[in-house]
Order: sequence, then structure tokens, then C-alpha cells
Amino acid sequence: MPVDVLAAAVRSALAAAADPAKAPAMQAYMKSTMPYLGVPKPERARALKTVFADHPLPGRATWENAVRALWHDATYREERYAAIDLSGHRAYRGHQDVDTLGLYRELIVDGAWWDYVDEIANRRVGPILHADREGVTPIIRAWSTDPDPWLRRTAILAQLGFKTDTDLGLLTDVIEPNLAEKGFFLRKAIGWALRQYAWSDPDWVRAYVAAHEGRLSPLSRREALKNL
Repeated sequence: MPVDVLAAAVRSALAAAADPAKAPAMQAYMKSTMPYLGVPKPERARALKTVFADHPLPGRATWENAVRALWHDATYREERYAAIDLSGHRAYRGHQDVDTLGLYRELIVDGAWWDYVDEIANRRVGPILHADREGVTPIIRAWSTDPDPWLRRTAILAQLGFKTDTDLGLLTDVIEPNLAEKGFFLRKAIGWALRQYAWSDPDWVRAYVAAHEGRLSPLSRREALKNL
């Protein structure tokens, strides 16, 4: 099966690129219960480039199955990173649409940590939103009030790369239900999203912070104004 062959090749390539001496520090930094092989991102990219090129996957279903197999069968954290890398590989760009959000939701909720979630929010969900505002915006709004905090974080961070294309109505709407949340990762996300947009419109961000002075956490406010 193509999925099994690809998964085996990914694991073999990562194992060959591993530096076990680096693994403990990587695991400690990420506070990960799952161990690391010791493959930094540049080495992982080089190891996987040939694997992905040599093992093309036919059709959306096979591609999604391969992403899920790498993710759910992972023994090391780099194997989950490989699943995310595969999900964004240029050969499968045609699958990046609203129908793929179910896959990304699954990875976000199951991963439940910032290294997974931020990559998916910014580089997977965000581009899909940008390409299909009408179809994806209602989903992002729904995620902003979901019981899962990582879906909420994704909703807040999805427009990080949009600059002047940012939908300010959506940005304020996904922040609003999370202003009272006390979790660090949601407060940080609010500040980060505002700080990023401040590069495009600092006056708007200053005005937003002033208008919500009593509701923004000190962390969110500090992050929002960091570069102003």
C-alpha cells in the first residue's frame, strides 16, 4: 500500500538523520511526553524532500490517510512533524480547501500543543481561509467559541500572514469570546494576532487596545503593543 511504503520511508529517513545527543534538549524545550529522535527542522526538511518526491500519493483520500498514519502511529515527535510537512507539500496543493479542515481540526485537537497548532493555523488553515473567505469564515467563527482551546487559538491566529488583507470583522469576532479566558496560550494568541496586524495598521491596533483596556489581559496588551 502506498501509505505504508511512504510511512516506512519517512521513519527510515528520520532515523538516519537523527542525532540522539540532541533529542533530550529538544524534548525538554517542548515539554513533550513523546520522545524526539534528535532531527532539527533543516535536517528534517532535507531528509523528507527525497522521500516525498519518491513516494507520490494518488488522490486526496490516500494523501489524508498517509497524514493520519504518520500522525497517529508516531513514536517520535519528528514523525508528527513529518505528517504536518506532508499535509502542506506542494504536490498536494490542490487538496488545500474547505474539505480538508476536518483533517486539520483532528490534528489540532489531538496535538494540543503550540508547535503543532501554530504551524497548522498559520500555514494550513490560514491559506485555506484566504482563498475561500465565504466557505471558511463561518468555520473559523465557530472554532473561536469551541470548548477546545486549541481550536480557539487557531481561529485567532489564522490571519497572521494576511497583513492588509486581514478581515478585521473576523479578527475582532474571534478575539471577543476569548477576552475573558485566563489560559496563557489564548492570551498570547490574542496579543500575537494584534501585534502582527500592527505592522499593517498600528493606529487600528492602538485604538483597539484602548477600547478594550479593561478586558485585555496584561499579557495580550503587552504583546499587542510590543512593536509600537
